[in-house]
Amino acid sequence: MPSADTGAARDAAILAAQLPSDTKLLPGTSAYRRAILALFAAGTATFLLLYSTQGVLPAISQSLRVTPAQASLTVAMTTAGLAVALIPLSALSERFGRVPVMAASVFSAALIGLAVPFAPDLTTLVVLRTLQGVALAGLPATAMAYLAEEVSQAAIASAIGLYVAGNSIGGMCSRVIAGFVTQVAGWRVALGVLGVLSLACAVAFVLLAPKARHFRPAPISPRALARTVGGHLGNPLLVRLYLLGMLFMAVFGSVYTVLGYRLTAAPFDLPEGLVGAIFLVYLVGTASSAATGRLVAGVGRRGALYVGITLVAAGLGLTLLASLAAVLGGLVLITAGFFVGHATASGAVGHTAKAARAQASALYLTAYYIGNSVGGMVGATAYHGDGWPGTVAVGLTAMVAATGITLYGTRAARRSPTRVRTA
Repeated sequence: MPSADTGAARDAAILAAQLPSDTKLLPGTSAYRRAILALFAAGTATFLLLYSTQGVLPAISQSLRVTPAQASLTVAMTTAGLAVALIPLSALSERFGRVPVMAASVFSAALIGLAVPFAPDLTTLVVLRTLQGVALAGLPATAMAYLAEEVSQAAIASAIGLYVAGNSIGGMCSRVIAGFVTQVAGWRVALGVLGVLSLACAVAFVLLAPKARHFRPAPISPRALARTVGGHLGNPLLVRLYLLGMLFMAVFGSVYTVLGYRLTAAPFDLPEGLVGAIFLVYLVGTASSAATGRLVAGVGRRGALYVGITLVAAGLGLTLLASLAAVLGGLVLITAGFFVGHATASGAVGHTAKAARAQASALYLTAYYIGNSVGGMVGATAYHGDGWPGTVAVGLTAMVAATGITLYGTRAARRSPTRVRTA
């Protein structure tokens, strides 16, 4: 799935301008193609693994005889591990280099992925998935800095677009492939297939990634990092944006974690393969993300946030109907609304942070993935207790909170008309 790269793209442009342009990678050159293909492969591997169990949760529940809430831990703890490790691994890349950290990340995560199918019980499975999340953090924590240092400023936007495309394709294919393979051969084989594909992507990354020519090692300074993080967390506007990203992702994580249970049960009784194919709805996110820039230009950032909230809330209501067409329509609205909200909030982070934008974006990603973890667990728990209406109630609660935060920002902007406010 897409990640919060809009603000980081601005960082990349700023950093690139500070480095000699005559030695940067240029479109059309072999080294540029290798770098982009390497990051595409690494991004695909990362998101193949990150959500690998989400599309097979009903099968895991049945096989291990656990509740939806318990099975959801295989997704929630993975994203939680990634969230916790993002900032530390970004700091390590300053000392040991971008390419080594990214290579270690995708390789270790893929190797853990090969062990995951052999987990004998839920506890072992959750532990392995948590470790996998920590390992996966090396790529999103480092990829933008690598592009900033190595790619020509004029080509950064297209390079980031291809990297994000790898993320999206990996996230979508993870669910689709897992669903079809599970239907034929079971969830353990499905996860094994994803592990093998991810290992192949990791090998491709190592073989393709050009040697870094602009990286300069820097000492790790925990105090300086803590000051930077503390400064961002002391900015009320940034905190509101982090909360908005968390709330939008909580709804998204809740809905897509529980979706398989809803559609494989009565009255739908869909097979796992068909449920996996429904994740193609993610393509709506690609279109809505691309359209968000025009939407913000037309109605402003807060207006775009209201649009995203409205779409998500309407989609949640529509999914309550006992009609497959209504559920699919609701998922389209939820997905479009989520990506509008996410793209708007993440873009506003880069606009708001005047210094240390990379750390500001990393904090947004941390909140974003925490939202996924909490939303998935709470949504699954609500489903176990109250069925799909319980999951919908969780989502609507998150959107009410997002509305309150946005309304607060609107009133604050009216009180201070000379200050630029985005949420």
